[in-house]
Amino acid sequence: MRLNQIKDNAGARKFRVRVGRGIGSGLGKMGGRGGKGQTARSGVAIGGFEGGQMPLHRRLPKRGFNKYRAKDFNEINIGGLQTAVDEGKIKSGDAVDIAALVAAGVLRRPKDGLRLLGEGELKAKLTLTVNHASAKAKAAVEKAGGSVKLIEKKVLAADEAKRKKSQAKKAGSAKKGGAKAAGEE
Repeated sequence: MRLNQIKDNAGARKFRVRVGRGIGSGLGKMGGRGGKGQTARSGVAIGGFEGGQMPLHRRLPKRGFNKYRAKDFNEINIGGLQTAVDEGKIKSGDAVDIAALVAAGVLRRPKDGLRLLGEGELKAKLTLTVNHASAKAKAAVEKAGGSVKLIEKKVLAADEAKRKKSQAKKAGSAKKGGAKAAGEE
């Protein structure tokens, strides 16, 4: 064998299709783009365009809702807490909150809070401080001898005063409406 006899295996090198190089190539004349018009040109952006007719994606109703500034909570099951106790990351009888779980390496980061869910079984006595807890999880913690404390949402005093004022206004307008109806009869 000589250097001039070395070649690739059959099919190892695939040649680029050369479009528009005559009838015999199979992709001559229009180069596989069909007839004239918009799609034969470069830079076509038809997307959902239906020739001026209202497109399907605009004829269908909008669905759903994305909450503005939705909070992203860490979720942990009671089974996960029991695993952490078994591994020695958390001690039974300790007060457990999100900071303690992050410090123990059970959670990666605090996010916007902690949500306790009821999957699994809990044997350790724990005092938990969480943002949310399912009824099943609460019952399981209390059955094991622990307790669950929910973090209450802090409402600004100004917002609370505004809410009371609007409720008083609604109550006053309802009384007036009732008095007018009684006077007309």
